[in-house]
Amino acid sequence: MIITKQLKVDQRLLEQNQRLLRHLNTSCLNDRQIKQLLNEIFGYQIDNSNQFLLPFYSDYGRNIKLGKNISVSCNVTMADKAGIRIGDNVEIGSSTSLLTVDGNQSGPIVIDSGVKIGGNVIILPNVHIGTDAVISAGSIITHDIPARENISYVYEER
Repeated sequence: MIITKQLKVDQRLLEQNQRLLRHLNTSCLNDRQIKQLLNEIFGYQIDNSNQFLLPFYSDYGRNIKLGKNISVSCNVTMADKAGIRIGDNVEIGSSTSLLTVDGNQSGPIVIDSGVKIGGNVIILPNVHIGTDAVISAGSIITHDIPARENISYVYEER
């Protein structure tokens, strides 16, 4: 049974986030300006060791919590209405989508430290990826991934 809870979203913050993202993704900005806009989108100061390649997409922004030394490649989407938490030393490949709301289901995504996620990966709601796991490009993650697991393609819980 899938339980859906109503997610409270501040419409004013949502609209502000979308304006900031448009500016982030369409302007010629230096590294300092990019970090400043990301700080405003997330609502806190991200660590200087984190690197984002543009464009970057989010629906809300305020429910993304980042550790240190995170590398986010281009065209990454973090739909964070139900919350995304990412540990230290994480790599996220290009065109990856972290979706905390999908149809009738919603829930947080937790990515522990040391995780490597390839390009074009889709991570669905209520997923916890354990420490040092590796997710190959093109995978669709629907369930929790244990620590130090190497995953390719679609992971179905057995």
